[in-house]
Parts: sequence; C-alpha cells; structure tokens
Amino acid sequence: MRTLELPPRPSSLIESMSDIGYSLSMALADLVDNSITAGATAIHIFATVGESPLRVGVLDDGAGMGEAELLEAMRLGSRSPLEERARSDLGRFGLGLKTASFSQCRALTVVTRAGGVTACARWDRDRVAVSDGWLVEVPDDLESVPWTERLGDTGTLVVWEKLHADSGNGASDRDVADFVRQLDEARSHLELVFHRFLEGGPGHPRTRISLNNRPLEPFDPFHSNHPATIAGPAERIRVEHEHVFVQPFTLPHHGKVTPKEWEHHAGPEGYVKNQGFYVYREKRLIIHGTWFGLARQTELTKLARVRIDMPNSLDAAWKIDIKKASAQLPPAVRDRLRRIIEPLGAASKRTYTTRGRRLIEENRIPVWTRVQNKNQILYRINDEHPMIVGLLSRLPVEACGDLLRIIEVAGTSLPLDALFADLGGGTDSVVSSATSEEALRYAALATFDHLMKTAKSRDDALTIMQVAEPFRSNWQRTVQMLDAANSEEQEDD
Repeated sequence: MRTLELPPRPSSLIESMSDIGYSLSMALADLVDNSITAGATAIHIFATVGESPLRVGVLDDGAGMGEAELLEAMRLGSRSPLEERARSDLGRFGLGLKTASFSQCRALTVVTRAGGVTACARWDRDRVAVSDGWLVEVPDDLESVPWTERLGDTGTLVVWEKLHADSGNGASDRDVADFVRQLDEARSHLELVFHRFLEGGPGHPRTRISLNNRPLEPFDPFHSNHPATIAGPAERIRVEHEHVFVQPFTLPHHGKVTPKEWEHHAGPEGYVKNQGFYVYREKRLIIHGTWFGLARQTELTKLARVRIDMPNSLDAAWKIDIKKASAQLPPAVRDRLRRIIEPLGAASKRTYTTRGRRLIEENRIPVWTRVQNKNQILYRINDEHPMIVGLLSRLPVEACGDLLRIIEVAGTSLPLDALFADLGGGTDSVVSSATSEEALRYAALATFDHLMKTAKSRDDALTIMQVAEPFRSNWQRTVQMLDAANSEEQEDD
C-alpha cells in the first residue's frame, strides 16, 4: 500500500475559510476570547465608521507574545482540540483568530508586545491567492498599522483591513450604515456573551470591554439582582470525570418591573424566544434560547431561563463548534434534564396562572366569570353583576329576557383565536380599553349601591370594589366619584 501526501491548496482553503458562517458579532467574540485567555483586564474594540477604508481593531493588555509564539498563533490549526487546556482557556481548535478574521476581512495583522519586545505578523489573502502558498508577512515598519501607538508595555493588537463590508473602492453610505448596524448588534451580543466577565465575581476579576471608547455594560439574562427574580436550587450532574452545574431562574412578572426593565430583559426576539437553557463554557455564553427539544417554547414558560455551566474539558462531549455558537447535550445531561424539565418551567407558569387565579378569587364582583369544567375553561359575562342586576330591576319582564340573551351572545362571541394570537406576541402588548367617565361613574354608583345592601360598612364595600375591575385600574377616579355622589346626597338631605 502506498501513502501519498495531499496538502490542501492554500489559495482555495483560505478562501473557503471565509464562508464558515461567522457574523461580525461572533467574529469579535472569538477575538475577545483570545484576549481573556491571555489574561487581559481591559479590551478595546475600534472600528472606523466615518472614514474610508473601513478597519477594525481589537487591543488588549494581556500577556502578549514573543515572535515564535506569534507565528505559531498565526498558523492554521495551531492547537489540537484534544489537548488539555487551562480552565481559563476559551479557545479550542486553534482556528478562532484566523477563521473569525478571514470571515470579515482579507488582511489580518497582529502586533504583540511582551518583555519589552514587539513582534508583528500579517496574513494577506490576496498574497496567498497569487503565490498559492502559506506565506505570512513579517513587517518591519509598524507605522502603517492603525492603533499601534495605543499598545502598552504588554498586550496584543489585532487589526482587520480590506473588510468585506468595504468593496475596496470606498464604502458606500449604504455599506457604512449596514456596518454600523452590525456594530450595534455586536455590542449587544458581547454584553450578553461576556456579561459574567463584565460583572466580575469571586475568583475572577472584572474585565473591561469598550467599543469605540464606549464601555460595554453587562446584560444579565437572569435579572439576578431583582428581588422578584426566583432562583431555584443548583444541581450538579456528573459527566465523565467532570461536573455540569444547572440552576433555574424565573424572571419577574411584568407587573413587578418597570417598562424599561421589561423591554430590556426581553431581548430583541422577546421573552418567548429567549426562554430556555443558557449554556456557559467557563463563564462564556455559548448558546441560549433553546430547550434542546426537551420542551416547547410557550407563553406560560417564557419567564423560565436555566443556567448551565460546563468546563472546557467537556468540549468534545458537548460538541462545541468552531464558532462556539452551538452545542449538543451529552446523554447524561439530557437524561437528567428530561426528568427535571417540568418543574423548571413550573415557577414561570405559576407567575401567570397563580396571579390570574388570585385576581379572580379576590374580585368578588367580576364583570367576567371563569368556569372550569374538566379540561375546558369558559369565560362568561357575569349576569349577577350589580350593574346588570340593577338594570334588570328597572326593565319590563320582556326586556329583561332580551337583555340576558344579548349578554349570553356577547359572552359566547369572545374572539378566542384573535386573543390567543395577540397574547402569543406578548402578554404586555394586550391591554384593556380605557373606561369613559360616564361609564365608570355609572358602574361605580350601581356597584356601590348594590354592595351597601349586603356589606357591613362603607369601608367593606370599598374594599370589595378596590380589587374589582374597572375600579382597581381607576381607583382614584372611582373614589372621587363616590365622594362627589355622597356629597350631593347630603346636600339634598
């Protein structure tokens, strides 16, 4: 049997590497990974948006590299994913720097400094294409490399030039606008993916990251510090010779946060899409917003989010991809989560169902009544409401029958399909229509008069009304109307 060496053609392979599927957000996250692995405490991302050509730079104050280490880092596949790594190492394949960069640009320059010595190396895909060889440039003059003057005593600067967003003839206004949009998305992405580094904590200092001199703010998807957030017990699952930690969180109901907080923690895709597991690899978010097929994303479970922490030694078991943007549950973790998935979403469901039941039970004079018959739930207009009872007492017998039939038809005509579709878009987006002054006054007087016939006192009647709609949402106006009516009665007397 013969063996033949068939090395890949550099000109073809280096072009193929630009189509792995990185977004600008993912590519920048890969570079931030390298900076954090190098022990950086400050990472600065620069992007030229008001001038041509477009460029991007990532500068850190990490350990830096000597020339030999730099050239090895520039090699494609510089490390095997099977090698044992330090716990703080966020890399895996030895490809991240190159694949992330080539996905966004044709020229990659790295300037690094360690021990007072500066080294530089550059990949130019155009040069590789012409020579069809793995020829890396080692520039002597660094003055032409942007942001080099910002490099400290130790650290590394990565520069992207010849960006795909720039045609080379000068980016158009449309290109620049799209590039700015991608940078905005990248900011939000990095604030989520690295939120635990931006926050800092026991055992790891806070990492400062900025984009064009504007600091990134950590986005905690679990709203951990809010008093209404419910943090469940942490579980430990053994996988091979390591442990995976799982902890469920239930976010606060929208009635317990400000509108700004509610919108912020919904994320761009909303609560329904962002519920589910959040998988972290050494505190770096890998994937989120999925139940891995173990449950459905529903409106009632949209507040449930589950943090999963895994070590980098389990990369193979979790099948972490090159972009560090996808993962698969190991069988041991899947089996365990399958058994506990039901209670994971139960707290989120209770936030809505318990709240709904409590309001129905407290509302002793509801306009609508909820009737449960086995597995079916019906909503009907309450024909015993004081307004209706009072009106029936003043109508002829024939008219009373007609009114009750109208009420029945109205109750059975509730647009359930439309309500379900609207609520699917977000419970906070469906609101009640405002009650007019005349309607509210009529309802308040009729209800109060009816309650005064059975309640022990005026205060008891007011207590019952205060938890009933439409008075609860208009309580100040309701009290003013009742006080005004009481004053009128005393004047008449």
